[in-house]
Amino acid sequence: MKKILKKVLKKIYRALPSKVKKCYRMARKVLIFRVVYPFTYKFFALTRKMNPDKVVFIEARFDKITDAFQLIYKRMKDEGYEVHEEYLLNIKSNNPAYIRRCLHMLKDIADAHYIFLNDACDVTSSISLRKGSRIFQVWHACGAFKKFGMSTADLIFGADRRTQEKFPNYRNLSYVTVSSPEVSWAYEEAMNLKGTDTEIVATGISRTDVFYDKNFIENARESVYSVFPQARSKKVILYAPTFRGRVAKAKTPDCLDIPAMKKALGNEYILLLKHHPFVKKRPEIPEDCKDFAMDVTTDLDIDKLLCVSDICISDYSSLIFEYSLFERPMIFYAYDLEDYFDWRGFYYNYDDLTPGPVVTETEEIIDYIQNLDTRFDKEQVHAFREKFMSACDGCATDRIMELVRKC
Repeated sequence: MKKILKKVLKKIYRALPSKVKKCYRMARKVLIFRVVYPFTYKFFALTRKMNPDKVVFIEARFDKITDAFQLIYKRMKDEGYEVHEEYLLNIKSNNPAYIRRCLHMLKDIADAHYIFLNDACDVTSSISLRKGSRIFQVWHACGAFKKFGMSTADLIFGADRRTQEKFPNYRNLSYVTVSSPEVSWAYEEAMNLKGTDTEIVATGISRTDVFYDKNFIENARESVYSVFPQARSKKVILYAPTFRGRVAKAKTPDCLDIPAMKKALGNEYILLLKHHPFVKKRPEIPEDCKDFAMDVTTDLDIDKLLCVSDICISDYSSLIFEYSLFERPMIFYAYDLEDYFDWRGFYYNYDDLTPGPVVTETEEIIDYIQNLDTRFDKEQVHAFREKFMSACDGCATDRIMELVRKC
């Protein structure tokens, strides 16, 4: 009976005029964000004492503790804090299962002294945070490359300014940690923090600490070799593009000519492809190129790949900031630059920002790699690193823990 009723209600909803549907969705959202979420949090905050040792890590999109949290998470556990995790798996905000997860999260953070985010969260922004609780936004990316948040209000990618102001993603933050003082302005703009009490602190990004750990780097090499043994005797080219489109329907580029790269570079190099985790459907590697190239998206974490790669090819991904710590060659395969600029935009002029050649054809990639000795400008990468990653020196987690102890 319940299934039949659901089907009938779906049919009725589909038959409604689009304007009526839009009004219904907005009314539902207002009810959830202005009544249900705030009331749930307030009820549990009023009925529970603050737990001074409680920490809650909120993963908005993934079902595990990701690298943005891992070192802080481990440190807080080792130091005896009461550590909780909440996984929201945010793909569709109107999904009943997602709403239930949000309600559970609000109950969990109601008596927490420390709350950690690594992404946008409109749920924690919808409540009146109780006195004594502190929210740390340890953003999942370094630097300031493609625009996000309020910076996209007038672009195709983002929600319009009125919607973002009505349903904010970055309220109630005590601290936002960034990779360098240089980029603080971009986070203030994106998170709409001007005039608030939120502190933007150049502690460095916690997950970059592993790039100064010799044991981690050695283990990363062995992990890569175990997945793709050919890498032992060859140099490694990493291709790691960002996604295209919106998160729920993220697509990946499929323009790289892998057979041409194998023919020209196969004697000296192997190619590892790491697509964005939002992408569901990835392009196939040609059968006769599988001794040269491998899709390691699900096999290897990006931090391990960055440690091992001799050359990185990307486009608009912020991983270039992390990779600059190694001061190795980067290539920017930006065949759709104009479209992407209109779609999302950048905080800095793309051509001025990129510490390496910007190319639109595979042939240009091959040519640059074949002439690395004369074309690679290490000083350019070093200057980029000093500007955008100056606080990432292997001690970022220590500085974040100092902020924790201040609260």
